[in-house]
Amino acid sequence: MAPTVDELRNEIRVAVDRYERVESTAFTKEALAAICEAVGYEIDTDRLPPKGEMRGGIRREIGETETVERTDRAFRKAELEAIAAALDSE
Repeated sequence: MAPTVDELRNEIRVAVDRYERVESTAFTKEALAAICEAVGYEIDTDRLPPKGEMRGGIRREIGETETVERTDRAFRKAELEAIAAALDSE
């Protein structure tokens, strides 16, 4: 059985040394910053950029897009699967 979106988010959180969540929630800015670091997207950690910018950078680093496109939507399941796979390969 394929993992759910919540299971994928928690798998990614654990992979970047964040804590799992019982309830279904999107990534916090801090979790997105940890994912950025893990996939190689450089950000200014003194003042975290907007969530949309970090999502765009993550999407670019995992090969989902060629440019950093700021977006306010959460990651789709296929994108979460690609992030989890990128983190597993490291």
